[in-house]
Amino acid sequence: MKSLYSEITPFHTFFLETGSDHRIYVEQSGNPAGIPAIFLHGGPCSGTKPDHRRFFNPERYHIILLDQRGCGLSEPFGELQGNTTQDLLADMERIRERLGIRQWLLFGGSWGGTLALLYAQRHPERVLAMILRGVFLARRVDMEWFLGENGVNKIYPELWQELQDYLPDLPGGTMLERFCEALFSADQEMAKCAVRLWQAWSGQVALGNDYQESLEAVNEKMLRQVKMELHYAAHDYFIVDNQILANCAGLSAIPTVIIHGRNDLTCPIESGWRLHRALPQSSLRILQNAGHIARGEEMIDALVSATDEMVAVLV
Repeated sequence: MKSLYSEITPFHTFFLETGSDHRIYVEQSGNPAGIPAIFLHGGPCSGTKPDHRRFFNPERYHIILLDQRGCGLSEPFGELQGNTTQDLLADMERIRERLGIRQWLLFGGSWGGTLALLYAQRHPERVLAMILRGVFLARRVDMEWFLGENGVNKIYPELWQELQDYLPDLPGGTMLERFCEALFSADQEMAKCAVRLWQAWSGQVALGNDYQESLEAVNEKMLRQVKMELHYAAHDYFIVDNQILANCAGLSAIPTVIIHGRNDLTCPIESGWRLHRALPQSSLRILQNAGHIARGEEMIDALVSATDEMVAVLV
């Protein structure tokens, strides 16, 4: 079993100016002469963590992390204006140009994998390879699974009932619309209740038996974070339905590893399997005991093994 590489610190950090109010936090670590690799975090509005540098051999990789618009250390935190998928893709290209990188490896999980695929479809000539975990295709069917009447609610019916009981009643409204109604309400208590419900629902679905309810009071940062997540979901992630699968033909020359946990209830393995079918050159690695999160021995072993194997492919 492979484990994360030793802790490292960045050799350079900066804020990317975007020409709008947004400033994007970017850091570089590892070997400046190594294989360029960009880590794309999930969410939206998750942010990077120091351990994200540790999936890569620092002697062989030039490791680039960024906090997407409104996330982590990027400024202003939680800003929704000028914050769309197309803006995030443009930021990635600005970073590549700023760093003078001709091609790079894309490493992303969940929403980060979504961005990786969309970027590769827009700039296939800039992509060396992709490592994708917990595939999220951002289709309507994916949100219907997560927040619909015939999806993961069948696994956690008691939590689903809490959503039914405490979110505003909108005749004919979807659960996503009811969340947005509460979250963007002028009633701050209602908005905070929606944050608690969202965190409990998404946390339980993602973590399963490892989920522990937070006793921390809802603060402004939490409110902004959840607003951003639902901002993207309410706009269908700013893409047309099934856009990713429909545009995979141009990615056939890109070495791709897809890693998906069999027990992933946030993004069921059907997504990874369908992406593999659309990318026949890809390697699909199903982890029988893993879920959605990039933690646990099996998942970490698979991710680190993938970056190690890519060294031999790309050098």
